Amino acid sequence: MPTTYTISDLAKEFDLTTRAMRFYEDMGLLQPERTGPGGRNRLYSARDRTRLRLTLRAKRLGLSLSEAKDIIDVYDSPRDTGAQLRKFLEVLGGHRQQLEDRMSDLQMNLDEVREHENEARLLLAQIEAKNNS
Repeated sequence: MPTTYTISDLAKEFDLTTRAMRFYEDMGLLQPERTGPGGRNRLYSARDRTRLRLTLRAKRLGLSLSEAKDIIDVYDSPRDTGAQLRKFLEVLGGHRQQLEDRMSDLQMNLDEVREHENEARLLLAQIEAKNNS
């Protein structure tokens, strides 16, 4: 019999709330089997556990959940390594560009702050020199 997990099992293992687990399900990242009265109980497969692990790894990389889903869905498709790697590179390349753009903006802001700090230090030194004369 295949290994299954409850929502509480996976939430505890990955330090998530059950609400987060349901959100990932709503996003199409997880597809648990529904059991019990009215399908209220969720049973997650080893595949769901792997998809959750990959989702959390993608989040740590700063990818959006839709980007994570795109990549994970490609890995779930029939094994065409070339297509999978191209998609992965495409998403990572776009994400890297976003990070580089943000880093450039931050560097410009930092340079401007340093410039204002230097101007303020010069003005303060002039005021203090005038007061000491």
